[in-house]
Amino acid sequence: MSDFQEMWSYAFMVNAFRAGLVVAVVCGVVGWFMVLRRQTFAGHTLSVAAFPGAALSVLAGFSLSLGYFGFCIAAALVIAGLQRRGQGSGAEESAVTGTVQAFVLACGFLFITLYKGLLEGPEALLFGSFLGITTGQVVVLAAAGAVVLAVLAVMGRPLLFASIDPEVATGRGVPVRLLSTVFLVLLGAATAEASQITGTLLVFALMVIPAATAQQLTARPGLSLLLSVLLGLAACWCGLIAAYYQPYPLGFFVTGFAFAGYVLAHLVRIAREALGRRPRGPLAIGGAA
Repeated sequence: MSDFQEMWSYAFMVNAFRAGLVVAVVCGVVGWFMVLRRQTFAGHTLSVAAFPGAALSVLAGFSLSLGYFGFCIAAALVIAGLQRRGQGSGAEESAVTGTVQAFVLACGFLFITLYKGLLEGPEALLFGSFLGITTGQVVVLAAAGAVVLAVLAVMGRPLLFASIDPEVATGRGVPVRLLSTVFLVLLGAATAEASQITGTLLVFALMVIPAATAQQLTARPGLSLLLSVLLGLAACWCGLIAAYYQPYPLGFFVTGFAFAGYVLAHLVRIAREALGRRPRGPLAIGGAA
């Protein structure tokens, strides 16, 4: 108890837990749709875009949050804009996403090279850190997260329809392309949030693993969404506690706890199949919806 009291006595740790709560909720919801829509490659590209955004903010001397959100949302708009010009096939989407990823990664190395001073914490940009999280950053994260969740709540039902069966949704008059563009922007904002906690390379710890774990456990959309948020929150907070007492990167602990949950979910699914029950995974969510 005394160890926990000591940890909570520091303002930066309190802010870290608050930021972790916001990021886990937003990433749990947005990441669930991302996994369902099979856009994890796009999510990875947007996480890579957070790296040059942070590096440019250090080079130019403006807010890190502005760099994260600016580059991630800009990359999302570029991907969506280029895809509009093509046929929207999976091959074209992968090619466009990979092209954007290569360019933004090169920009990140350029900005680091141009910086003439001592760039403290490039590892923190890549692998995350809970040090130095201010109350102002928490407020920015909370405001951005509220906007993302509000927009997603408005478009949630048609987005779910378009994610499960885009052809039928198009035939029923659902604006599938518009929903896809808006979702990519929301994904960019959520990725920018998560990158400030887990780092740009390990953003999948909160964007993908909890959602994939939840979809392995249940095919019910509502319950799966709730599990995605709870699993992400547990991984984030447990990672913060472990990183406070151990001299290792925060992103490793968050990813480690999330991955352990994913392995356990697979074991549960194997046990269900062994008992003769119908396996419930991501492919069964469409039927449940």
